[in-house]
Amino acid sequence: MMTLDRETIGIIGIVVMLILLALRMPIGIAMLLVGITGFAWLNGLPAALSSLGNAPYSYSTVYDLAVIPLFVLMGNCAAVSGMSRDLYAAAYAWLGHLRGGLASATIAACAGFAAVSGSSIASAVTMGRVCLPEMKRYKYSDALATGTVAAGGTLGILIPPSTAFVIYAILTEQSIGRLLLAGFLPGLLLSLLFILTIMIWTRFKPEIGPPGERASREERVRTLIQSGPMMAIVAISIGGIYVGAFTPSEAAAVGAILSFALALWRRTITWDSLSTILIETVKTTAFVFLILIGAFVFGPFLALSGLPEALATGLIALEMPRYLILFVLILIYIVLGMFLEGFSILVLTLAIVIPIVDALGFDLIWFGVIMVIVLEMGLISPPVGINVFVVKGLVPDVPISEIFKGIMPFWLAMGVCIILLILFPQIALYIPNTMIR
Repeated sequence: MMTLDRETIGIIGIVVMLILLALRMPIGIAMLLVGITGFAWLNGLPAALSSLGNAPYSYSTVYDLAVIPLFVLMGNCAAVSGMSRDLYAAAYAWLGHLRGGLASATIAACAGFAAVSGSSIASAVTMGRVCLPEMKRYKYSDALATGTVAAGGTLGILIPPSTAFVIYAILTEQSIGRLLLAGFLPGLLLSLLFILTIMIWTRFKPEIGPPGERASREERVRTLIQSGPMMAIVAISIGGIYVGAFTPSEAAAVGAILSFALALWRRTITWDSLSTILIETVKTTAFVFLILIGAFVFGPFLALSGLPEALATGLIALEMPRYLILFVLILIYIVLGMFLEGFSILVLTLAIVIPIVDALGFDLIWFGVIMVIVLEMGLISPPVGINVFVVKGLVPDVPISEIFKGIMPFWLAMGVCIILLILFPQIALYIPNTMIR
């Protein structure tokens, strides 16, 4: 009988994993099956069964993981409280009179809502329901309107709090607080690049985004004050991490309590909506925890196979410039993003890629920001483009081809953002490097 070396077994495991995903098996279950089977192959069945028995409990009871359900709860409470309409009203009052102003206001509102939701899909759905009817009323082109919502929604996994950063931090053993803070300035930069994209687009094609009505100074101040409570929640929770007042889990708890209190104060919570909030929070948390448990079983199998170290050693031995290797990794992620969901890419590849990135001497916090932006690109890339199909569900009369046409300028803006982060790493690292520990 032919004996396979450990690296070959690791490659077989990855191929089997991709086949299972192609057959629509949930990513968490697929990783568990492949991880346990591979672990048993390399280290024996008793060790594999011991890992299967211990991993779900030991990893799901990690204190730092409490940040996930709490931030999810915070976002669900924020959605019910009417914050999305307040944010859009404020952004529209300040930007709506410009050419393409409603689209720019949508980006600004998406950025604000991202600061309490941590989810790209939630941001796209919530803001799409508010913004798309307004842009339709002002006769914005379908491509600009839908592309803006799809792209703006991606800010949900970059601007803190971000579930993607939490998962990245846990899987790479980096600081959750530093990663959350690292996403702030890049998120602001990407938002500005999106708005600049809209300004350039409507400069050459004014008919696709006609200006709206100019709001009075009193209206601007009123809408800004009305959106103030949400800004205060973000400042308290995320700012608390920066100044060292809260751990990330404590910040998430404070944010969830304040969002819930705001919804109660505004009387937007009913027994039915409360039930929906709790059920959706449990569903999302269970989904994320299943993925993490699968990753914690699949990761040791890959480590035992020696494949990540072999790839890192092989790439270093090629003596290629490290930024060329980084470019190749980004290109691979962009291609993967065309076919796989972002979380799947994250948990599947980190065990292989992080040893390579670490060996090249790149900062892992900085690389986490780069990786999340690339995942954002996948959210709007054909043929999968989850955010594109979310927006399609909101406007069934708009052809999917029109939505993909609308996201391309924003996709290029994401590429520009990545280039700027490579040229100026301090955009991502300045805030986490100055945080009070």
